[in-house]
Amino acid sequence: MTTATVTSQQCQETPVSAHAAVRMQQRGIPTNAIAQVLRYGRRIHAKGLTFCVIGRKEVARYASHGVDLKACEGIHALVANDGPVVTVYRNHDLHGIRKTRPTRQKNRLH
Repeated sequence: MTTATVTSQQCQETPVSAHAAVRMQQRGIPTNAIAQVLRYGRRIHAKGLTFCVIGRKEVARYASHGVDLKACEGIHALVANDGPVVTVYRNHDLHGIRKTRPTRQKNRLH
């Protein structure tokens, strides 16, 4: 798999898959926005991936610290367990992300 890297002065280098790079271009999401999402975004572990998301709560929280994340609101970056950003998209609704919960096995009598 071909990967590129997202770099920023505030964020360490993070590999980006070729698919994510294409999606960033198609959706008009700049690399510095992805770097901010990875640095300041909420992390939700679901579906075997880590969703890095900036919602209105993160925008409000970091505005008091002097960080302007308004342009990044609604950006989701899906990061694989081994490190690269798999894909990116915009969505202001965070309810579709379901957290991974451990499953309980029912005791079955055979």
